[in-house]
Amino acid sequence: MLRLMGDNGKPNDNMLMHILSPYPIDRSALTDCCKLIESGFEGRKAIVIYGFDYPELPMDPAIDAFEVLALQRVGLGIRVVGSYRDLVHPVHRAGRVFGWEISPKAAQQQLGDSGLRR
Repeated sequence: MLRLMGDNGKPNDNMLMHILSPYPIDRSALTDCCKLIESGFEGRKAIVIYGFDYPELPMDPAIDAFEVLALQRVGLGIRVVGSYRDLVHPVHRAGRVFGWEISPKAAQQQLGDSGLRR
């Protein structure tokens, strides 16, 4: 969940960690992509992020950053987006749901000319 404001209307300073952190201990959307790929689950896999937009804090920059970082680790399909609005909460009034199909990153994309991971 991407909620850049708290219920009190003040900025939620550590929220981006829940989406973008590369550290497994933070259980972010980014590390969830890797866990899903490595899970051994059969079938197609996807990651979903939902959250709320605010006049001064739209989700777009965080979602764009997620895509850049996720593409370094997994194959990421086309972004699918749905929106919702007119919610009754005084702070969290409108938002969106984002989804991507994820797949293993091809070995040749992970390795550079030297054979080291980029």
